Amino acid sequence: MDQFKGQPRLPKFAIPKRYDIRLKPDLISCRFAGSVAVDLDIVAATSFIVLNAAELTVAAGSVSFTHRDSSKVIKPSRVELFESDEILVLEFAEAVPIGLGVLAIQFEGILNDRMKGFYRSTYEHNGEKKNMAVTQFEPADARRCFPCWDEPACKATFKITLDVPSELVALSNMPVVEEKVDGSLKTVSYQESPIMSTYLVAVVVGLFDYVEDHTSDGKTSFFPGVKVRVYCQVGKANQGKFALHVATRTLELYKDYFATPYPLPKMDMIAIPDFAAGAMENYGLVTYRETALLFDEQHSAAVNKQRVATVVGHELAHQWFGNLVTMEWWTDLWLNEGFATWVSYLATDSLFPDWKIWSQFVNESTEGLRLDGLAESHPIEVEVNHAGEIDEIFDSISYRKGASVIRMLQSYLGAESFQRSLASYIKKHAYSNAKTVDLWNALEEGSGEPVNKLMSSWTKQMGYPVVSVKVNNQKLEFNQSQFLSSGANGEGQWVVPVTLCFGSYDVRKNFLLQAKSEALDIKELVGSQIAGDQVANSWIKVNVDQTGFYRVKYDEPLAARLRYAIDKQLLSTADRYGILDDLFALCMARQESLTSLINLMGAYRGEVEYIVLSNLISISYKVRRIAADAVPDLVDYFKQFFINLFQYTAERLGWEPKPGESHLDAMLRGEILTALAQFGHDPTLEEANKRFQAFLNDRNTPLCSPDIRKATYVAVMQQASKSNRLGYESLLKVYRETDLSQEKIRILGSLSDTPDPDLVLEVLNFMLSPEVRSQDVIMGLPTSPEGRDVAWEWLKENWERILKTYGSGFLITRFVSAVVSPFASVEKAKEVEEFFVSHGTQSIARTLKQSLERVNINANWVQSVKNENNLVDAVKELAYRKY
Repeated sequence: MDQFKGQPRLPKFAIPKRYDIRLKPDLISCRFAGSVAVDLDIVAATSFIVLNAAELTVAAGSVSFTHRDSSKVIKPSRVELFESDEILVLEFAEAVPIGLGVLAIQFEGILNDRMKGFYRSTYEHNGEKKNMAVTQFEPADARRCFPCWDEPACKATFKITLDVPSELVALSNMPVVEEKVDGSLKTVSYQESPIMSTYLVAVVVGLFDYVEDHTSDGKTSFFPGVKVRVYCQVGKANQGKFALHVATRTLELYKDYFATPYPLPKMDMIAIPDFAAGAMENYGLVTYRETALLFDEQHSAAVNKQRVATVVGHELAHQWFGNLVTMEWWTDLWLNEGFATWVSYLATDSLFPDWKIWSQFVNESTEGLRLDGLAESHPIEVEVNHAGEIDEIFDSISYRKGASVIRMLQSYLGAESFQRSLASYIKKHAYSNAKTVDLWNALEEGSGEPVNKLMSSWTKQMGYPVVSVKVNNQKLEFNQSQFLSSGANGEGQWVVPVTLCFGSYDVRKNFLLQAKSEALDIKELVGSQIAGDQVANSWIKVNVDQTGFYRVKYDEPLAARLRYAIDKQLLSTADRYGILDDLFALCMARQESLTSLINLMGAYRGEVEYIVLSNLISISYKVRRIAADAVPDLVDYFKQFFINLFQYTAERLGWEPKPGESHLDAMLRGEILTALAQFGHDPTLEEANKRFQAFLNDRNTPLCSPDIRKATYVAVMQQASKSNRLGYESLLKVYRETDLSQEKIRILGSLSDTPDPDLVLEVLNFMLSPEVRSQDVIMGLPTSPEGRDVAWEWLKENWERILKTYGSGFLITRFVSAVVSPFASVEKAKEVEEFFVSHGTQSIARTLKQSLERVNINANWVQSVKNENNLVDAVKELAYRKY
């Protein structure tokens, strides 16, 4: 049996074709019993059957294999569950007959509290605490519910039967075909599913309300459209109406876009109170956190509405890209997640064009660029050798870099060609598995472009280039090198689709930069479109609208012209965003000075667009932290500069929503006021306090609308301390009284913003109390800059408890990155490293390396800032400048 231990994948001598699964969860004792009969095709001579199982008790006497042709029943001579490898090995005294047969197994397990496998979630009904039973199988946890071939390529059909208390709602992937009530229990049988992977099987049992609709496409007297329901806790059904609207419209849109109908007769979406991820795309039964599915017209903010729309769009895209066509192995996870991320913007833009959602796509690219600028990043196509490694690749590379290279490719090939090729890819690989190369082949065939050659440099190697641009003797010189946030030199080289504009969006050039460097003749580039005397002064923007996944570094004359173009509002929203973000990244890598960054930030004083200002705010927070370590005497000047920068927008927007204002202005108001509170702007703090008091007296007051509540809460905590606890205690009271998850998250995300380290510690301890659901604890991280050291001591002290609760799930990685990454000294990096030598675990290995790398990058950046000669004068001048 030992030959099967330590292997990354299961042996291939048995292929599952169909599962008949019966489960009986006990919601009082939190245990379950089950049986499975698997139709197997034995394709090679063997005396072993090896499948996945974990945390299950298998009744050895119940295990049998029945050969279909001879009806011969054979029992294993030995049944062994190897927990460390999560495999169940059945050894038979004789060879298992080749051909079709049925493997039968009975088992028992625990409804765990770790939000993976078959687990329990808690809720209140009529004041009584109750349990529901929920499954979460991606990436490799179906094995915790029933023995199976728990790999994405092992697709099969599933026939599921549940024995549950008769008063409860029991849901699975397919519609109910029969329900038999027998006293206090009922047996619910479901239609057999189409062929699918184990990680997409789903079961939910509990008390729920729902709202229902049907898709309108393809309606006939025989077919009313696909039935769509949103399930939620009893009493919250109205909060599901917005998601229901989004889902019905999105299913119709994807049917047309993919040129393939949604394959199942129903689509259920359900809000789960305890849920580790944002959502999970189980075929026909998509599970969500409450915050990602429910929307309360009175108490949810614009940002919550947008989140619901994009998450629903993401999960429903998976019904085609992931469920119908599935990656062959986790190496190609990005095919699922990158594509679903990209297409969710397509759907949201179609439903809500006034949201200008594509302008926000740059956020996805930026998050991908930030992680991929680390030496400890990984390629999009990443080797996965053990199930324990999978959780860590559900990250910004798979989702955000994946989405960004898809957008880059779509921009290069053209929207129509891209869509046609995708539809062809889905038809060809439906009900099967695919690898990255299969997608490239389909796109290459449909477009006639060398997609394989173009894209392999982006998916098979980690990182991305910085393209340096300078003018030299009437030539534009381009040079590519790998960008690393550490400032080190990387070895990578890419096929870069370069786009550029010259003084106008009407004068543009596209070319593939394949060598390390290339030069273009400016006169040839502009032709007669720009007069000779204008050429010398025209701005040049490379990577037009940020569609390429790379950074750009300009020489000083070109950078100066772009600052002027920003000041005069001559550039698109995405380009204004990109110039700022690239310079910030170059500054962190010590290739540009902090002085040059804050001078560029000053050019955005008249900025009005949400996405640009949102990034400006994000960068200002990071600059404040670095300044606090490098030049603490200048921190107040930095804060005053940032207040000056954001005051104009705050005054334009005011505190209360204006009739007919845009969705983006509603989101911006909250972010701008939060920033002013963070930087200690006294009038903002005072106004926030007044409005918070009004809110405490009346939770429905128009003086504290959902879009400004987070800003109000942050302002309250900015003034709270161990000796001045009133605001903190009031926020806890609101937290305890609300049953809206989004309100709870707003509060948890504000509590650790206090500048008092002692109160930060109290907040962090509250996060680990039973009052906070396990999934929400990380909302209290990272803390205020003043709480950084306290947070690290708290993490060390509670590490064993955190490890026990979160185990190998991806949530544990968030604790490490949030607490460790903000540090900025080599000594602290060593201390952290030493601690985890004896306290580490495989599931945080990659994240820990990345976090330590960030600490060292910060440390080097701090030293660089300390040595800047012009910084003092520059920041003082900006702090005192009147806008």
